[in-house]
Formats: sequence, C-alpha cells, structure tokens
Amino acid sequence: PSFYRFQLGDFEITTLLDGAIQLDGPHPIFGENQPAETVAAFAEENFLPSDRMEISFAPVMVNTGDNLVLFDGGNPASRRPGAGNLVAAIEAAGYTADQIDTLVITHFHPDHIGGLMTDGVPTFANAAYVTGQVEYDFWSHDDRLSGPTEGVANLVRSNVVPLAEKMRFIGDAGEVVAGIDAVAAFGHTPGHMAYHIESAGQRLLLWADTSNHFVLSVEQPDWHVRFDMDKEAAVATRKRLFDMANAERIPVTGYHMPFPAVGFVEKPSPDSYRWVQASYQMNL
Repeated sequence: PSFYRFQLGDFEITTLLDGAIQLDGPHPIFGENQPAETVAAFAEENFLPSDRMEISFAPVMVNTGDNLVLFDGGNPASRRPGAGNLVAAIEAAGYTADQIDTLVITHFHPDHIGGLMTDGVPTFANAAYVTGQVEYDFWSHDDRLSGPTEGVANLVRSNVVPLAEKMRFIGDAGEVVAGIDAVAAFGHTPGHMAYHIESAGQRLLLWADTSNHFVLSVEQPDWHVRFDMDKEAAVATRKRLFDMANAERIPVTGYHMPFPAVGFVEKPSPDSYRWVQASYQMNL
C-alpha cells in the first residue's frame, strides 16, 4: 500500500510511501565503528541479509482540521521508479499536492528536500514552509558550497533557498501549528528536528531520521551510521528519544522505519532497545 491512515484524537494522520531503494549493506552504512563481520552476524541473527539492504522513505501528512501539514518533500523524481513517488502517494490517499498548506522540513538531506521542486517550480504550490533555524543557517551558508557538504548545499540552493520567503524558522519546542511542536534532535544533521504531535490527549512522536533502521539503528544505538554527520550527538539523540518513547509509551513514526512506519520502542533491559511494529493499535 502507498498510504496508511489513522486517527490521533481529532487529527488524521497519514503515512505515505515515497518508495524504497535497494543497495549493498548494511556495513559500513550501519556500524561504521564495528567490524564488518560483527554487523553481518547481527543482521543474520535478525533474519536480515548480511550483504544487501533496503531503505524506504515515509513522509507523514497530518490533517488537523484547520491545516494540512506535510512532513518532508520526499525524493527527487530522478529516483523513480523505486522512490520519488510522494505526489502519487498523496493522490492515492485522496489529497493533492496543492492542498498542502504547511510543509515541515525536518532536515535538508536529499531524500527529504529532493521533491520540493519539480522542473524548477515548487511541487507544493500553496504551501508555507517551516524548518529549523539551525538547519537552514548551516546548509545555506556559502562555506558549505565546497568540500564534503557541496552536493547537499547545492541542492539546498536550488530546492530550499528559493522557498525562504515563504518559510518560518523555529527552534526546540517551536510550534508548527496548534498541537505540533518541534523537538531538537541534532546529530544526524546539525539542525535535525523531531516533532511531537498531540490531539485530544493522544500523542505521536515523529522522529524523522533519529533512527535510520528498525534493527541496526534501534537495537544498536551506539553503532555509528554513515548518514549521521555528528556520530556521537546522533547516538545521544537516539537514546534520549528512545527513552522518552519507551517511558511514556508514545507511538512513533520514523521516516525510514518499515512501512507503514508506525511502531513503539521497547526497552528489554537497561542497555537495549527494540522496535515493535504497530499492528492494529492505531486503528482502534
């Protein structure tokens, strides 16, 4: 399925499948600071291939009744047919891109901003934009246009900077709309944000890329991930948000969790975590 919908209090939540790609891995993408054989053995213990993996992409749409909020703009169309299918998923869910009035960018990696423009024109024509001040300041700075940040910075120049006039910048605990607040989750990128969503006493944590894999990054939060720019800050963020989700029993949606990308975090012991995929909990 290309979308999954449930009620959260008075809010309608829809996770959207932008697609998925297959690639070699999981080492050294996951467990950069571990021997390759350790990562391979752990994958096999969890019924996963030791030499191939899949990364899926799940933006989230929230209809609050007053606003239609989309979190992240998905992959560029150049990644089709495997990914870059966000607009089609929105349409399958009964909406159109033009109906999005608020678009939140959790961070500026290409799979989150690649779909913001289509042939140089904003894909979400009627949207206002919200993103973290720290994230925007980092990637839009001229210093990012060379070295290892060059590729992403150039994409930011073409896909994000032109939208700045319609953009509102927030920090930790900043409000997107009533019921949706930012949670600083730095490490994956300098200004990476998670979001807390609450309606009528029901809660959901949208953790974006806090964890990039439901086993290798949840069960092994200390393992370094290639995509994390500040490895140790990302480790600390993972543990902090995992602990919060577990202690408060908050359901979670994560951009790279197995679709429909909704679940819970269990803590079997003081030093371990486990992703528990939602089944029918959100339908009741």
